[in-house]
Amino acid sequence: MSNDRTPPPDGLVIVDKPSGFTSHDVVAKMRGIAKTRRVGHAGTLDPMATGVLVLGVEKATKLLGHLALTEKEYLGTIRLGQNTLTDDAEGDLISSTDAAGVTREAVDEGIAKLSGEIMQVPSKVSAIKINGVRSYKRARDGEDFEIPARPVTISSFHVYDMREAEAEDGTKVVDLVVSVVCSSGTYIRALARDLGADLGVGGHLTALRRTRVGPYKLDQARTLDQHQAELTVMPIAEAAAAAFPRWDLDARRASLLGNGVRLEMPEEYPAGRTVAVFGPQGTLLGLVESKGGKAKSLAVFV
Repeated sequence: MSNDRTPPPDGLVIVDKPSGFTSHDVVAKMRGIAKTRRVGHAGTLDPMATGVLVLGVEKATKLLGHLALTEKEYLGTIRLGQNTLTDDAEGDLISSTDAAGVTREAVDEGIAKLSGEIMQVPSKVSAIKINGVRSYKRARDGEDFEIPARPVTISSFHVYDMREAEAEDGTKVVDLVVSVVCSSGTYIRALARDLGADLGVGGHLTALRRTRVGPYKLDQARTLDQHQAELTVMPIAEAAAAAFPRWDLDARRASLLGNGVRLEMPEEYPAGRTVAVFGPQGTLLGLVESKGGKAKSLAVFV
């Protein structure tokens, strides 16, 4: 009896992640939808957050590590006047401070300090490893520890709206609707915490929606239910062309590259920059970077 099962396509699946799901939950669900174990994600989203989660299926999983390093964009709500254990709405309340006196000028000054190239200390309840152990596990076990600050870039941090409100415990709080464009590895909830600390009233993140990962935007994303009804896959060549500079080769040089020859790279591709290489039929051959002026292979797709 022949096996007529259609193999899953190679490519990216852009998911609009629902709140309450971990990134691993989404991967597990997609494995069932795409009928393959070869599914991975390009950077996690916290369970509370919604929005763009980039998944790779089959050969496209080789793209994910490179895509995870790209710029990201978010919309969120920061509550000034309360600190939580996790720096977001899912954590236990630690402290409350009347924030009614916080002015827009003070908020703008605080945001200016958190813009550009900054050093950020991630939340203690995060997946960062400290001496091989996840930070959130150390925090759960009641350990007293410090996470070293690390450099991140905040390209844009903008307040769209500022509203006074009253928290459940009666504290006068201020809710900020913000947008953030940032480098990979930035914690938006840490921005909320640090802004609140700078203003002297505390702060945490109450809502977060990721609207872009690199070139992949929210209008390209589909919910899990939509993918269940009709799986939408961005072909691997299209996905790579959208994310990386494109280098097209003729048949002779494509053959040489495929046989391991380190080709001379055009000067337009600087050292350390990931470049997608295509053959004469538009076939994605692989990802390379320039090293000493020659192509060093990062991933092969043929």
